[in-house]
Amino acid sequence: MSGIDDTQTPLPRRTARGTGTLPQPRRLPPSLSGNTSLPYPAIRQELSELRLQIPGVHGCVLGGVDGLLITHNLQTDVDPNDLAALAATTYGLGRQVGLRLGQGDFQQSTVRNAAGYLSVYAVAPQALLAVVGEDSINVARLHLHAPAVAGRLAGLLSQFSDATGQGS
Repeated sequence: MSGIDDTQTPLPRRTARGTGTLPQPRRLPPSLSGNTSLPYPAIRQELSELRLQIPGVHGCVLGGVDGLLITHNLQTDVDPNDLAALAATTYGLGRQVGLRLGQGDFQQSTVRNAAGYLSVYAVAPQALLAVVGEDSINVARLHLHAPAVAGRLAGLLSQFSDATGQGS
């Protein structure tokens, strides 16, 4: 027995709307993880300044859209490799939402949990900035400062891309 009374009317099924198809998948840009040519001191300085500007920030991760860690300044027991992977997952979900709703490219996503926040910001086609903070963090202040930091990080990464011929 299927558990459904055979005399009941079956539930309606979803049907495809229109003839639209999903866009072709895009290839990921080359990974920056482990690249020793990156300007790590300047990148770490940007991450540190963001952590110090916003009370309650436990640290930042610069990771690739491929989920691999580039660098971090976490001040917690959170594994930075796990956080880079979570940032890429958040990016993937946000990117799909933007595509399906016709709202454009991923910019930022924030997840609030009982004891804190994770915010992920687009930095460049190949990089993401993830910020972990406690529940008392001023999220508006974070959203004011983090995009500027992401922009400066993008500039640092584009200098690297221009100099080496890699990147976007």
